[in-house]
Amino acid sequence: MSEIQQNYDVLIAGTGVAGLMCALNLPRDARILMLTKAAVDESDSFLAQGGICMLRGEEDYKSYFEDTMRAGHYENNEAAVRQMILASPDMIRELVADGVDFARDEQGNFRFTREGGHSRPRILFHDDVTGKEITGKLLRLVRTLSNVKIVEYAELVDILESDGECVGGVVRMLQSGEIFPVFAKYTLLATGGVGGLYEHSTNFRHLTGDALAIAMKHGVAVEHLNYVQIHPTTFYSEKHGRRFLISESVRGEGAVLLDKEGKRFCNELLPRDVVTGEIRARMRKDGTKHVWLDMRPVGEKTILEHFPTIYARCLKEGYDVLKTPIPVVPAQHYFMGGIMVDADARTSMPRLFAAGETACNGVHGKNRLASNSLLESLIWAKRAALRMSENLKDEPVKEVQTDLSEYKDYDLLKKQYAESIREEAEREECLD
Repeated sequence: MSEIQQNYDVLIAGTGVAGLMCALNLPRDARILMLTKAAVDESDSFLAQGGICMLRGEEDYKSYFEDTMRAGHYENNEAAVRQMILASPDMIRELVADGVDFARDEQGNFRFTREGGHSRPRILFHDDVTGKEITGKLLRLVRTLSNVKIVEYAELVDILESDGECVGGVVRMLQSGEIFPVFAKYTLLATGGVGGLYEHSTNFRHLTGDALAIAMKHGVAVEHLNYVQIHPTTFYSEKHGRRFLISESVRGEGAVLLDKEGKRFCNELLPRDVVTGEIRARMRKDGTKHVWLDMRPVGEKTILEHFPTIYARCLKEGYDVLKTPIPVVPAQHYFMGGIMVDADARTSMPRLFAAGETACNGVHGKNRLASNSLLESLIWAKRAALRMSENLKDEPVKEVQTDLSEYKDYDLLKKQYAESIREEAEREECLD
C-alpha cells in the first residue's frame, strides 16, 4: 500500500477510455486514484478496431437516430440516444485537440467508413486500430497529470458505503495479495464488460464483470444483464484464448460472407445480431464450425491502408486475405446491460458513478450499433467528471471501519461474483 494513499477525491476503477476521459475532465487539483487489474494498456478500449461515430450534420441526425434505434430493437432510451448523437461533434473535436489522428483525404477532410446497420458512412477511423489510437493518446495525457495516480495490477474487490452513500472501495494488490480500504468523495466504476466469463470472447480474459457483482451486492440498480452482443466475425481458431476480431468495417468496405461452397448467403451490412443469426444458421445447415469471409472485393489498396493489422494477423495465421478467404465464427463481444445510470452517469447510490461497458444508460437497447461504444463511453465519462466537479471541493472524505476478512479467500469471492452475474442474467432472460 506504500504507493497508495488512504484518501482521494476520486477513485476510478478502470483505465479504458471511460476512466481516462473522466480523469482528464476533473479539476487539476483533485487527487485521483486510477486502478487497473492488469497492465494499463490491457483494456478492451485498446482493442476497438472499427472506429467512432460522428453526426455529420443536421441532415444526418434522423438516419443516425433511426439506425441506432433499429439496431437496438427500439428498446433504447431515446433521450440517451439523442444526447450521444448531438454531443458527438464536440467530442470528436475534443479528441482531435487531444492529439487523436483520424484518417483524412488528400484535402485534409475526415474520411468516413460504413459498418453494418449504418445507412451511410459516418464512422471515423485510424487504420484498423482506432481504439488504440484514442485510448493511447488519452493515456499519454493522463500520465502527464501530477494529480493522477495510476496503479496497475490492483483490483477493486468491493465498494464501501456509509449511510447509503459510496465512500470508496476495497483494493487488492494482485501480485502481493495485500488488501486495504481506499476512501474517496466519489467513485467511478469503469471496469469493462463480461467477456472473461465466456469461453469464446474478443475481450481480455481478466474482464469478468466485477463491478456488476459489486453493485448487486450493495443493492445498486442493474439492468439487462442478459443483453450480450455476439460479434459475427472473429477469426476461427482451434487455439484457446481471446478471439481476434475481424472489424465490421471490413464488411462495410465490401467484404462478403461465403458458405462452404463459396456462395454468398446473407446481407453483410445488416445489424450484428442479424448477421450472427445468419452465420449460425448456415453453419448448422452446412455442418461446419465456421464460414468464410472474402476480403478480396475490398481491394488491395484499401486492405493495406485501412486494415494493416488484420492483414498482418491473418498472414501470421497462414492466410493471405489478398488471395484467399479467411475462416470466421461469431464470438461474445460486447455487453449492452450493466449498472443503471442517468444522463450524467450517476448510479442509484449517491457518490457512485459508472461509465463505459460497465454501465447501462439505455443508448444501445438490446443490440449495439457498430462504433457507438467508444463514443458513448467518452460522453458519459466526461459528464460524470463534470457532475463530480460541481461539489468536489465542498464534499468531505468519509472514513468507515472496514472488516477485510471477507476478502481473504479471493478465489471464493470471484466465484461468488461470477455466479451472481449469471444468476441475474438468467433471471432476466426468463422475465423477457
